[in-house]
Amino acid sequence: MTALSVRQVRFRYLTLYGLRWLPSGLMIPVMILLMQERGLSLSQIGLVFTAQGLVVLALELPTGGLADALGRKLVLLAAWVVCLASLALMAVADSFWMFFLVWALQGVYRALDSGPLESWYVDATLAADPAAEYERGLGWAGTVVGVAIGAGALLSGGLVALGPVGPISALTLPVLVAIVLQAVSIVALLALLVERRPASGTATLRASVVEAPRMVGRAVGLLRRNRVLLALVAVELFWGFGMVTFESLLPVRLSEVVGDADRAAALLGPAGSAAWLANAAGAALTPFLLRRLGAAPAAALMRILQGATVVGMGLLAGPVGVLVAYLACYAVHGASNPLHMGLLHRQVDGPYRTSVLSLNSMMAGAAGALGAVVLTALADATSVAVAMLVGAVTLAVAAPLYLPAWRAGRTAAGGPTAPVGGPTGPVGDPSGAEGGPVGAGAVAGVSTPETSAVAGVADRPA
Repeated sequence: MTALSVRQVRFRYLTLYGLRWLPSGLMIPVMILLMQERGLSLSQIGLVFTAQGLVVLALELPTGGLADALGRKLVLLAAWVVCLASLALMAVADSFWMFFLVWALQGVYRALDSGPLESWYVDATLAADPAAEYERGLGWAGTVVGVAIGAGALLSGGLVALGPVGPISALTLPVLVAIVLQAVSIVALLALLVERRPASGTATLRASVVEAPRMVGRAVGLLRRNRVLLALVAVELFWGFGMVTFESLLPVRLSEVVGDADRAAALLGPAGSAAWLANAAGAALTPFLLRRLGAAPAAALMRILQGATVVGMGLLAGPVGVLVAYLACYAVHGASNPLHMGLLHRQVDGPYRTSVLSLNSMMAGAAGALGAVVLTALADATSVAVAMLVGAVTLAVAAPLYLPAWRAGRTAAGGPTAPVGGPTGPVGDPSGAEGGPVGAGAVAGVSTPETSAVAGVADRPA
């Protein structure tokens, strides 16, 4: 097969990215309410979510290293098959421990899925054209995910409004449709993602498994030598904790305001669709924000604005006020993701890209698990509004962590007024000091298995 062009790579990436998030769009409006329908309290729901967080924490880095060593396609295929299994189990789960297993499987899926598709896109784009600006595709991916989740949420609301169907409850119908869509996604992955690996077979698999921990160790070593990268990854601790407010608590907050769980779920269908369209619109603003503010200042501003929107979700009275704040929150979220990921990609190069993305995602997953326990317990003990306010503050206080990237961008551009965000080239010393992208050669120079004992550490989107 002939090499793919930049346009073909981008088309395949965006197609697969949309298919990956469409089943999630169906699940987002109903998953909390479904667990409540089947007898779980808010505190129990928070605990079952910890299964995902703990599994992600244990597997995030090893699976990222495996994707870099073995290949992105095989790891993605395994991830999407595990997701299919978890959705099938969710359709019939009716106890705390069954849901705990569902979310443990979701943790395996998230760990395997975190990074390979995006890394394939960036590397395949640079292989087609080393001067290509892959940030444009990352921004469009934010638009695609918004449309995909919005369409899924709209379909979910329609299914809930039409249900129940025989013995199948209204809140279960979206799960069944998500199962079908996940199977379609797997077929598309096999057909569209083309990856050339130098070798295959059992020997290659063995070698890749052996190499994966080394990839992880070298990726972790980057954090010790790159303060920009360390600060960017640390943002995810606050972001992951705070995202529980609008991913998990919003349906409960809306149910409180409306007074009926099924009616809230039906409202969340079109509201979720509108929210993810707002997310898409926010992502489309990425080029404007880069031009006017620069990536790091814009990303910091988005953290503060998102905290403000969550305050609105927690304090505004009536469903209209809550939903308006919800839409604003997702518009800000859509703008935040491409800015953050663009900054992150500029700090790493070569075969460690997926491992670094896994580091980033691991922080979000661990913090999300903690947030699920703390904020749901706080909501049970006080109120959902109080829990949302705590999450809002957590989101906003991450803003100063973008300062190292901003300073590095100014240094790279050679002047105090230059924005961050465009291709600036390596900054600082070649060993990966603050500001400079670290490639395979740089890592080999500072953190090889022979010279350094770096211990490996063992999630859209929202």
